[in-house]
Amino acid sequence: MSAHHVGGPTRNPEIGTMHRRRWAALAVLMFPVLLVSVDNTVLSFAVPALSEALTPSGNQLLWIIDIYPLVLAGLLVPMGSLGDRFGRRRMLLIGSSGFAAVSVAAAFATSAEQLVAARALLGIFGAMLMPATLSLIRNIFTDPIERRKAIAVWAAGFSGGAALGPIVGGFLLEHYWWGSVFLLAVPMLLPLLAFAPWLVPESRDPNPGAIDAISIGLVIMTLLPIVYGIKQLTSASSPLVPCVAIALGIAAGVSFTRRQLKRKSPMLDVRLFRNASFSSALLVNLLSIFAMVGFIYFISQHLQLVAGYTPMMAGILLLPGLGLTIAFGLLAVVLTKRFAVKHVMVWGLGLNAAAYGIVMLTGQSGSVPMLMIAFSVLGAGVGMSETLSNDLVLSAVPPAQAGAASAISETAYEVGSVLGTAVLGSILNAVYRVNVEVPARLGADAVETARQTLGGAHEVASTMSGPAGTRLLESAAHAFDKGVLYTSTIAMVLALASAIIVTIVLRDRKAPTVTNA
Repeated sequence: MSAHHVGGPTRNPEIGTMHRRRWAALAVLMFPVLLVSVDNTVLSFAVPALSEALTPSGNQLLWIIDIYPLVLAGLLVPMGSLGDRFGRRRMLLIGSSGFAAVSVAAAFATSAEQLVAARALLGIFGAMLMPATLSLIRNIFTDPIERRKAIAVWAAGFSGGAALGPIVGGFLLEHYWWGSVFLLAVPMLLPLLAFAPWLVPESRDPNPGAIDAISIGLVIMTLLPIVYGIKQLTSASSPLVPCVAIALGIAAGVSFTRRQLKRKSPMLDVRLFRNASFSSALLVNLLSIFAMVGFIYFISQHLQLVAGYTPMMAGILLLPGLGLTIAFGLLAVVLTKRFAVKHVMVWGLGLNAAAYGIVMLTGQSGSVPMLMIAFSVLGAGVGMSETLSNDLVLSAVPPAQAGAASAISETAYEVGSVLGTAVLGSILNAVYRVNVEVPARLGADAVETARQTLGGAHEVASTMSGPAGTRLLESAAHAFDKGVLYTSTIAMVLALASAIIVTIVLRDRKAPTVTNA
């Protein structure tokens, strides 16, 4: 295609109009992408306010955070399949309308149980948004050069939303109640609902496979029990129920895989996982998000509840690290012109490990400057590894399978988000419960509240007079930061292990070259 077809000057007014219309459609499609990304980071900053208002238990607090990406991950592939059949724009509009309506309900929830239910519904409607946006972009931008640019913008939307979330969320939490963070969805989705029917063309698979309700159920039954079991292992009195749940999830996953292999038109082509480059890139994708979300989970609480910063100031302190995520994502593309993709990915994973190593070296002093340096290093590492892992996922499969690869990559992203809080958050809470010292004279309910979460300890301390409250807060901060040391060790080991795996798997393989977008 000549230069004027991909953004250069053109003498044909019709071509110019079509060009502007495509990019206007992309601008509209970026609103749900930004919203999902903002939603992932903004809620972490609302945790202290949520803890005070709804008094959730430690597990309830994790479910409030986890249930949305969990449901989202479980339904991404099924919703993508339904969009192929019934229309991707239609699925996008249904998802946007439902997401906006449920966000209002979440904002005015009066109990932890109501908020968990609302977040689960948000996951259902959110799963309609993400596959539809990428599929529509692929359909709108038929020229490979334009499409590469559009997908680069789409990917940058995740990092941009992550950077925007703490600032906007911090402002809202300082001036309004915690529910205001959910109301962000309404103004962010209105432009999509208003302009998508005009700018975004409908598209669907002309020969879709049959709807496979059994496969949809098996996908959900794979993720839900496994994450539930991981979460319960750190708090259940007996490991029996968590282990049974994990075994059930694994069994469902095996059944799903066998079913897809037997079907002529599988909902998910699991044969893609035979490609070592593809599978290792997915692992990098998952573990990078795992590291980022786990870090944000504890640092947002540390900055507010231990260091005493306001929500907005805590968000501003994280902005350099989130900005580096974007910057190093772009730098990674430049570096691949001189170095192999696998080497740049490994460098990114090494930075992830180094970030958690800095946290470990900081010890229980909880030094804010050192934590900021650690988060900045992590942001740089995630930007490099995440950008190239997504590119490698798509480059490692034939073009005809790019759609399926995209859905799997998005699912890995959301599973990493779930596990970041489910694994690291559960371990942190378990260490906190063991080490926090609560005054014996408190009632049983107050003792349990203080032992559940750091936010709970602050709530109980606010009702105490004299030095007893101060001692409780000191003990809670000490116990919380001790838990951070344990989770940092685990995250560092996982990052190093993934770097070793990528090095070994891609040792004799020529990784695809990333073209500058």
